[in-house]
This record gives sequence, C-alpha cells and structure tokens, in this order.
Amino acid sequence: MTHARQWLATAFGGPEVLQEVEVDLADPAPGTVTIEVRASGMNPADHKHFATGQDEKLLPLTIGYEVAGVIAALGDETEIASGGGAVGDEVIVFQVTDGYSSALNAPAEDVFAKPSTVTFAQAANLLLVGTTAAETLDVVGLGEGETVLIHGAAGGVGSSVVQQAVGLGARVIGTAAPRDLDAVRGFGATPVTYGAGLEDRVRELTGDGVDAAVDTVGVDEAIAASLSLVATRRRIVSTAAFARAQVDGFQIVGAANPRSGPFRASARSRVIALAAAGKLSVPVGQTFPLSAAPAAVQALMGAHPYGKLALVSDQSVNGGQGT
Repeated sequence: MTHARQWLATAFGGPEVLQEVEVDLADPAPGTVTIEVRASGMNPADHKHFATGQDEKLLPLTIGYEVAGVIAALGDETEIASGGGAVGDEVIVFQVTDGYSSALNAPAEDVFAKPSTVTFAQAANLLLVGTTAAETLDVVGLGEGETVLIHGAAGGVGSSVVQQAVGLGARVIGTAAPRDLDAVRGFGATPVTYGAGLEDRVRELTGDGVDAAVDTVGVDEAIAASLSLVATRRRIVSTAAFARAQVDGFQIVGAANPRSGPFRASARSRVIALAAAGKLSVPVGQTFPLSAAPAAVQALMGAHPYGKLALVSDQSVNGGQGT
C-alpha cells in the first residue's frame, strides 16, 4: 500500500474550494501501475471541472488529467502501453482523473515511457494538448504545401498545432498577442497579431485565403476570419466555439465530439515519438510545488508567464521545471 497526498474540490467554485487530503493507494492489481508523480500537468479543463453550476452530487472531485513520474510498482504480469516497464522507469500517464496527487494508480494502457530528453514538467503537459492538436489537423486534412491559419498560436494547444503542422510540411500563419509573436515565429510559423483587421493582414501574407483554419480560442473575431478565408467549412475546426459551430457548420473537437476520445488515445504514441525526436516541444512557463495547488490554479485561471504550468514534487525540482 502506498501513502499519497491528493487535492480534491470539495465544492464548486475557484481555488478556494480545493482541499489537500491523505489517501492510501491499494497495491496495483494486474493491468495497473502505481506511479510516483514528479509533475502534474495543468490545463484550463482542470478548473472548468469544478466550476460553479454543476451537480453537487458529483462532489468531491479529483483533479488533473496528465502526469509524469516514475513507476513505483506494477501489477502481476503487467506491461505498460509502450512495452515492458520496471520499478524506477520514468513514464508519462494520460488520461487520468486524479493528477493533482503525489502518487496514483493508473491503467497500464495509459502509461508510456518518458523520453529522456523531456523534463517531467514538459512531459506532464505533453499529451492533452498534443493529442488535441493532432486531432485538429486530422479533422481538417492538412497536407504538405498547404497553408493553415491557427488562432491562439502561442497557447498550449496552439503551439502544438503549429509545430505539428510545420512537421507536415504546411505553411503556418499563427495569431498571437504582440508579446508572443517571437514565440510563434520560433516554432516556424509566420505570426500575425489578432484584433481588428485580422482578415486583411492574413490576405496580405497569402495573396488570397488559406486552405484550412484551426481555432483554439473561440472568439467571434477568429471564427469570422476563418469563415471568410477558408473556402470549405469542413476545413475549419475549433476546440472552443461549439455554439458557433452549430450555427455556421464548421467542425469541432472535444467532449461534444464522440470521435475525439478514441482519436486522442490512439495518437498518444505518435505525439510522444515527435517529442522524443525533438520535433515537438512544450514550453513551461512556471512551476509550483504540489502543496501550492490553489495558487497554481489561480495562476491558471488568470494571467501567467508564457508557457504551460505544472505542479512538481520536491524530488523533481531542477531549475523550476523538473528533470
């Protein structure tokens, strides 16, 4: 049995509803792996999971969808998804529901070897955004030599879309705030500032429209520009503008699309391979100790440094990002 610390939402609201508890994990059954968590990835979906307006019968809720750590124990005759697996091996785990923990039990089919070139904090933030990005490009059918417009190109999902689209041989135009234009450029895209006149700025770059558009922000400006710039609405996809999609007939990915879960599960190995080959990086802007989860969620909900956020254990701290 493993002793662990875990964060729960005991009510619906903001960071103030989070409570740290102690739990005892059962020894792993066959097909299950016990993970000593070194870093917990953080995503906007985390705080949306316990936002106000939901059924109180669901409480208390565990939080966090992805982690990276080391194997502490394996069930009998158990191999991880990428093959093999032994106590002490560094791994990535996605998808879980209790990632804000010092240790957890996870199905072996969701555990993958962590590339040695990726830090724990980066690894813990790789797969939710990476598989979402892969799905958006699959949905629009992006091909080599085509031009794609990515809204929110400096964000977690957006930066992964940019890198994967560049890897496909596409020309990438990415929208961002002025302070983030260099980051977008660094990933191989042509950056443009969002705001009034966006469509005109894109047309100046392309001479016409674009072949496809990926929206990761959901604002009307992004959707309006996409609808004007892309000839075929099936080649527009959004991770956020679900209501507009119903009205305007473009595509969405996420919980509302039953295809999304199976696709993302199947894409995990490919996304990890891209990271291992140095073709997909995860910028980490700030880390917090696990004990400071409420402060980390507060940062997640507001303005924070460019890059992803992560909760890290004492063992994994190395220059603020983990090793």
